Amino acid sequence: MPPITYAKYAGLLYFIIIVFGISSEVFIRSSLIVTGDANATASNILASQSLFRIGFVFDSIMLLADVAIAIVFYILLRPVSKILSLTAAAFRLMQAAILGFNLLNYYVALLLLSGTGYVAALQDEDLNSLAMFFLDMHSHGYDLGLIFFAASNLILGYLVIKSRYFPVFLGYGLIGAALVYLVGSYARFVFPNYVSLIEPMYIIPLIAELSFCLWLLVKGVKVQE
Repeated sequence: MPPITYAKYAGLLYFIIIVFGISSEVFIRSSLIVTGDANATASNILASQSLFRIGFVFDSIMLLADVAIAIVFYILLRPVSKILSLTAAAFRLMQAAILGFNLLNYYVALLLLSGTGYVAALQDEDLNSLAMFFLDMHSHGYDLGLIFFAASNLILGYLVIKSRYFPVFLGYGLIGAALVYLVGSYARFVFPNYVSLIEPMYIIPLIAELSFCLWLLVKGVKVQE
C-alpha cells in the first residue's frame, strides 16, 4: 500500500483512541468515582453497573487500536529510521500491555461491590474501601503506562520532524505532549501533592495529538517525500 493509505489508517486509529479514551475517562469514570469517598463511589457504581462495564469496553477498544497503530506507525516511518521506528513501536506496545493488565484493577472493583460469593463475609464498608483501593491502583497503573507512551511519543515526534512527511510543528507538538506525560506521570509517584498543579498542562497533549490525528485523516502524508 502507498504511504498515504497507511497515514489514513493511522488517522482513523488515532481518532478511535482519542474518542474512546476520553469518553471512558471524562464521561464514565469521572461521573462514577468520587475522589476520597468510597461509599459514594460504591453507590454510583452499583446504580450504574452497565455504564461501568461500558468503561471497560471503551478502554479495551482504545487499547486494541493502540496495538494496531503501533504497527502502522512502524511501517510508515521505518524509511526514516528502522531502529527508531521499531523502538517507538515497542514502547507503545509496552504501554498497551500495562494498561491492558491494569484493566483488571478497574474490573475488580465491580466484582467486589456486586457481592460475589467469596466476598460475602466482608462488611459493606470493607468492600467499598477495597473497591476504592483497586480504582486508585487503576489510576496509578494508567500513569505507569503513560511513561512508556511518553517515550514512544518522544521518538515518534523526532521521526515526524525528520521524515518531512508532515509539517514539523506536528513533531514538536508530540515531543511537547511526551514531556507533559513524563512530568505528570512521575509526579503521581514522586510528588503526589503537586499533581493538581500539573493537570492544566494536559491541554498540550490534547491539542498536539488531536492535531496530528486530524492531519493524518485529512492530509495524510506529503506524497512526493
